[in-house]
Amino acid sequence: QSAALMDKHQNEEEATEEDLASERITQPEVHRSGFVTVVGRPNVGKSSLINTLCGEKIAITSNKPQTTRHQIRGVLTMPNAQLIFVDTPGIHKPKTPLGERLNQRAVDGIPGVDIVCMVVDATSPFGKGDKFIASKLPSSSIVIVNKCDKAKKNQILQQLAETSSLSFAEYFPVSAKTGEGTDVLLEYLLEKAPEGPRYYPDDQITDMTDKDFVAELVREQLLRLTREEVPHSIATRVTEWEWPRVRIEILVERESQKGIVIGHKGEVLKKVGTAVREQLHEGIYIELQVKVDKNWQHRPDRIERLGY
Repeated sequence: QSAALMDKHQNEEEATEEDLASERITQPEVHRSGFVTVVGRPNVGKSSLINTLCGEKIAITSNKPQTTRHQIRGVLTMPNAQLIFVDTPGIHKPKTPLGERLNQRAVDGIPGVDIVCMVVDATSPFGKGDKFIASKLPSSSIVIVNKCDKAKKNQILQQLAETSSLSFAEYFPVSAKTGEGTDVLLEYLLEKAPEGPRYYPDDQITDMTDKDFVAELVREQLLRLTREEVPHSIATRVTEWEWPRVRIEILVERESQKGIVIGHKGEVLKKVGTAVREQLHEGIYIELQVKVDKNWQHRPDRIERLGY
């Protein structure tokens, strides 16, 4: 009888182990998904960082302030996680209604997300602008010290020491340009992301439309080729989309700026068109038109119409 009971108990244990093994096989792994807003002063490398983390060009970049004018979402999808990065305009002291609108868009991206990342420039002193932005953020935010590839070691240490006074959750020195430190940052973001579903299809990398992306590529090249006050006065929008033919309108604020954007014998526009086509599929024809919309960035109705 004892032998029979032992056999029964052993059989029950084996059955239990088989059941547990079966559960482990059939039970789905935890899936994490989170929204990550990236904020900071202009030209600290927010867009470059998101492009690096997503492994794709999501947003245009340049060394000019106020490059980003929209909230742009970049989607990084992995087997068991999806992170949605929200790129925001640089927060600055506004001089125009457009500047005020961009600041508001950046601030609007802070509430309701899972993680807030404040990006600072390792090569630039931690100043009043950084402190102002930090005052708007929750204590659970993290600080990302970017451009460490350009900074000296003592600059990085100084920036980490300065930002530590904010008492935020964590601090990461990185280089969006080289990717250094971004793997550690990404691992942290994945750990902090809550359990949740996929919000975007596996093959979607951004919420930006193709039209808006092409218009932004044109503006990116104009930012690279023009200087002084001209970059801030430029807006771009698609006016005709009959693939593969695309017509893009370039708006400036003054007649004198129109000549700068066109260039001698159309040289600037030719360079812009060539650079944009190189980033798109072969066979695309891009037509660029330049128009004057006087003082558009000072006129709320025009700002609204342009989608800013």
